[in-house]
Amino acid sequence: MRTLNDYFLTSHIPSVSTASSTFVVVPDGGRIVKIFAHNKAATTGTAAISFEIDGVACTSAAISHVASGSAGKQYEVEPTSLNNVNEGSVIEAITNGGSTNASKMELTYVIRR
Repeated sequence: MRTLNDYFLTSHIPSVSTASSTFVVVPDGGRIVKIFAHNKAATTGTAAISFEIDGVACTSAAISHVASGSAGKQYEVEPTSLNNVNEGSVIEAITNGGSTNASKMELTYVIRR
């Protein structure tokens, strides 16, 4: 159940199979309590997805995107520390490009004030 203190930011990785970073700016302070991810198409191999806030890695917020059943696969992680954000902070989603076949990954960040 969500509280009135939660808000959501969305972003996407254009292709989890290409090593890259995607950024989103935070409009209000709080802490990331959950990250949801949804992969659009089938891939092969395993892409590692990690998250940083202002250049510092969030603890326990990594996704291992495994090819088995990857089309439409949904993930969720709950960062345990180093997950506080301030107004103007930048959240970075990083993929190592470890999979093949281009596939967009949608991201939703749940931030609690």
